[in-house]
Formats: sequence, structure tokens, C-alpha cells
Amino acid sequence: MGMHPGCTETLEVTDEHAGRRADVVLSEAFGVSRSQLADWFSRGLVRAETRNGRRDRTLSKSAKAVPGERLVVDVPDDGDPLEVRIEPVDEMRILFEDEHMVAVDKPTGVAAHPSPGWVGPTVVGGLAALGYRISTSGAPERQGIVHRLDVGTTGVMVVAKTEQAYTALKDQFRDRVPTKVYHAVVQGLPEPLSGTIDAPIGRHPGHEWKFTVIDGGRASVTHYETLEAFGPATLVQVHLETGRTHQIRVHFSALRHPCVGDLTYGANPKLAAELGLTRQWLHAHRLELPHPVTGESVTIVSPYPDDLDHALAALRGEA
Repeated sequence: MGMHPGCTETLEVTDEHAGRRADVVLSEAFGVSRSQLADWFSRGLVRAETRNGRRDRTLSKSAKAVPGERLVVDVPDDGDPLEVRIEPVDEMRILFEDEHMVAVDKPTGVAAHPSPGWVGPTVVGGLAALGYRISTSGAPERQGIVHRLDVGTTGVMVVAKTEQAYTALKDQFRDRVPTKVYHAVVQGLPEPLSGTIDAPIGRHPGHEWKFTVIDGGRASVTHYETLEAFGPATLVQVHLETGRTHQIRVHFSALRHPCVGDLTYGANPKLAAELGLTRQWLHAHRLELPHPVTGESVTIVSPYPDDLDHALAALRGEA
């Protein structure tokens, strides 16, 4: 049967699959080797969801198939290995490091790792330029990457340095163990001032590079609370329960309170210009997680970068 690169393949779990390992079931159904599937499981590309899309969980390769669910595989189109451009990233600071992992303060305009069509700087290339030698499994261009931030989103991003840390951190992010706290400035005043946005997210049917709230999308949950209200905009603290691409941007846009400066998702360009913003006001402010080897609690905090600080000062009438 096979799987097609770049496509999403789905298999309905029947009673005959009950209790069997998901990787074995998928291997038999699609004729894909279990070693290939193991790589996809480790990269978080295999999930189980209920038929109504209300429950969605990323799977480990040893997970059992459950009747009434369907197995979903986001088949990567890896093609030829991408070249890692080893170049310094001037504003990328190191927030934490030990022998097992390093946490960087990712600047805007920097991608997590190389990808087709991206010619700018990357966290992977920036760390290589600093002399870091990452030793983990996975594609060479994604060495050590266990989670990602959008190119235009700044803040804390952790990278594994060893295979032991990579495996543990991948499991943590798959199982939603880390606490990911973002700060965002959104247009207007959200109502209620604190709440939960529970709405499925999928690719926008009219724009391949955008996402939207859509029936049949992946279950997505965002918790928020208001920190400071300015009238035209509001500073909110956001805790992600799930980690979909563009999740915060899409959810607040769906509420008609897009992140200030996020022109892709409907922000007011006049307000963005008044505040001197050329990207969304969105920052990965704090990351809390158990150390991947010792298990001790680690909290890493990133201060606001200059452009977001300036915009906040302008909203407060201080600039």
C-alpha cells in the first residue's frame, strides 16, 4: 500500500488490531519498515485520535492500538538531507546549559532548523557556529531539536546535546510534560479576561502556509489570563496545553483579538506601525521542565527583546 511523502495517512483501528503495538499495525497495513516508523514516532509524527477529533494524542512506538480510534501519520517529505549553514546568530544568547542540553534565547528572524525554502539563519546553524557538537538521532539538519518556535516568535527554546537527553526531552514534549508560558499582546480586550480556547486547528483550505480553526482539525487547547490592559491592546499570559503550529496566533485571531503586529492573521497594520512592530508581539517567556537526566526541576526565563519592550512602553505611554 505504501505511504506518500508529504501526505497524512490514516488507518482506522478495528477490533482485530486491539492490544497490538501501533508500529506493528502500521507496518503491516502500509508496508513501511518498523525502523522507518520508529524514526517518525520519535519525531512526533504519529498520533491517535477519536473519530470526532475530540481527543488527540501523540504516540510512542510501543503504544497499543485502541479500537474506535484512528492512527494518523504525518508522513515527512525529507528528500535529500538539507544543508546546515553554519553561521553566527548575533543576538542568540545562551540562557542555560550543561553537558546534556542547552537553552537559547531565540531572536526573531531565526528558524529552529533548516527547511525547504528557508535561506535565513537557524538555531542549529548558530549553535554549530558557537562550537556546539550535538550528538543525537534524527535527521542531521534537526540535530537536538525537540520543539520549535515560529521564525517570528522569540524566546526560550531548549536543544538536546546528547542522545540520552534527546530521547527524554522528545518524550516530555510528546507527553506535554513541560510548562510552556508565553506572553502576547493582543488587539482589544479579550472577553472573558481569563479563559480557555478549545478549538481544533488545521491547515487553511485557501492558504497552504496558514492555519485556521476548522472542523476535523487537531484538538488544540490554549489557556490565557490578562496581565495588563491598555485599551487598544492587552498583554496576556498564555499557557499551552497542546503545541500546534501557530496555535496562539490562530486561536486569538479566531476570537478577533489577533496578536498585535501579526498581519498574517488579521492584525491592524496601522497599530503595528504606530508601535514599531514588524512581526507579531509573541514571546516564549518561560519554560519549566524536569531535567532530562537528573529529573530536577529546571526553569528558564527569557526577558522581552527590544522591539517588544519598545511596543509595550508605547502602549503604556512611556515611549
